[in-house]
Amino acid sequence: MAHRSLTTRPHYGRSPAGAVRRRFLYSNCAPSPGRSPPVIDRYAPPELRAIWSEAERLRSWLRVEVAACEAMAAAGLVPDADIVVIRAATPPRPERVRELEAEQGHDLAAFVSAVQETLGPAGRHLHRGLTSQDVVDTALALQLGRAAAVLRADSDRLLDALGSLAEAHAATPMVGRTHGMHAEPVSFGFVVANHLDEVRRGRDRLEAAALEVRVGRLRGAVGTGATVAAEVETRALAALGLDAPAITTQVVARDRHAAFVCALALLGASAERLATTIRHLQRSEVGELQEPFGAGQKGSSAMPHKRNPVRSEQVCGLARLLRGYAVAALEDVALWHERDISHSSVERVVLPDATMVLGHILRTLHVVVTGLEVHPDRMRANLAAGGGRIHSQQVLLALLDAGLGRERAYRLVQRLAAPEAGGDFRAAVLGDPEVLFHLGADRARACFDLDRAVEPAARAVARLTRATAPAEPG
Repeated sequence: MAHRSLTTRPHYGRSPAGAVRRRFLYSNCAPSPGRSPPVIDRYAPPELRAIWSEAERLRSWLRVEVAACEAMAAAGLVPDADIVVIRAATPPRPERVRELEAEQGHDLAAFVSAVQETLGPAGRHLHRGLTSQDVVDTALALQLGRAAAVLRADSDRLLDALGSLAEAHAATPMVGRTHGMHAEPVSFGFVVANHLDEVRRGRDRLEAAALEVRVGRLRGAVGTGATVAAEVETRALAALGLDAPAITTQVVARDRHAAFVCALALLGASAERLATTIRHLQRSEVGELQEPFGAGQKGSSAMPHKRNPVRSEQVCGLARLLRGYAVAALEDVALWHERDISHSSVERVVLPDATMVLGHILRTLHVVVTGLEVHPDRMRANLAAGGGRIHSQQVLLALLDAGLGRERAYRLVQRLAAPEAGGDFRAAVLGDPEVLFHLGADRARACFDLDRAVEPAARAVARLTRATAPAEPG
C-alpha cells in the first residue's frame, strides 16, 4: 500500500480545500492588524514601540519603494506622470496586507500587491528589479537608526544625572570595598564617576554600532545589481540618508546587526553593574543609599516596613534578556550562500525587543539616580565601624618611610589590625610603643586623616566630569 513519508511536505494544490489550508497556515504566522512587537507594554517605551509597530514597518517599506521609483524616474525608467502618482501613495492598511499575506504566504509581496491596488497603471513600476530583502533590509536600517537616536537621548539623560550626582558627592567619604570587604576610603562621587565613565563608553559604542548598521541595499536577487542600476541605488539610499555597503549578497551582512545588539547588551551590562551597586548599598546592613520610594508605594504585600530596591532588581533581570538577544544575533551571522531567511524570524523578535528593553532600563535608572536618597551619616558610620582599619595602608607606608623593613612593618600593622587585637585599630596604633618609636604621636595620628584620604578621589571625579562635560557652544 502506498504511503507518504513522514518527512514529505504536504502539497495543498489549488483546490478550494487547499486554499483554505494555505490561508490557515499563513494566517497563523501573519501579523495581526496593528500588531505590536512581542515585548510587553511594561518594558516598552512608547516612542520605541511606535517605531516597531506594524503600521510603521509598512510606512518604512513604502518610503524605500518610493525612493527607488524616484531614483528610477531620475534615470528615465519611470515616466513623470507615473512618478507623481507613486509619490502620492499612502501605506496600505495592515488588515489588507494580512489578507493578501494569508493568500500569498509572503509579507513583502502582499505589501507590494496592496500598494499596487491603489496606484492603477503606475503601480507596475513599484518593486521594479528589486527583491524583498532590498526593501526589508533598507527599511530596517531606517527603523534601527530611529531607535538608536532614542536610546542615545536616553543614555545622555542618564549620563547627565550621573554627572550631577558624582559632582554633588565628590568629597562625600564612604568605604571602598574589594571582595565585598572594607578596603580603603573613597568618596561616593568617585563610585558614581566610575559608573558614569562606563555608561559613557557604552553610549559611544552604541553610537558606532548604529552608524555601522545604517546601510541599505537595492541590488536585486543575489546582490549583483544585474536588475538595478548602480546610480538608482546610490540616489535612492542618499535620499533615505543611508550608506551602501561595498559589496553584499542578497542580504546585508548580519555581522553589522550582531554588533549593534552586542552594543545594546554591553550597555545593559554596564547598567546592571550600576544597579547592583545600588542594590548592595541599600541592604539593611549597609543602608548608605535608598531608591526613591513614593508616598503611596508598598514595598511588600505582607511586610509594611519593606522598601525594596525593585527598580534596580528589574534592571538586573532585564540585562539578562539583552545578553540572550546578543547570542541570538550572533547566531544570525552565518547565513547560507547568497540568501536564506533563518535570521528573519529571530530579528522580528530580537531587534524590537532589545531596543525597547534597553530603553526601559535606561529610563528606569534615570528615575533611580535622580531620586536616589544618599545617607552620608550612614556612610561615615560604616567607615568608623572597622575601628580605623581602613587606614592600615597609611600606617604601613608611614612606617616604611620611617625606615622600617617591609616585612617587619607589614606584620606589625597586621597584628594591630587583627580582630583579636580589639575593635579600635586607631587606639591600638596610637598605643603601640614600636609604632610611636618610629613615627611619633603626631605622625601616627595623621595616618587616620579621612579628608586627606578622600581628597584624591575627589580630584579624580573633577577630572572625569571636566573631561566628559559637553563643549561650550563656540
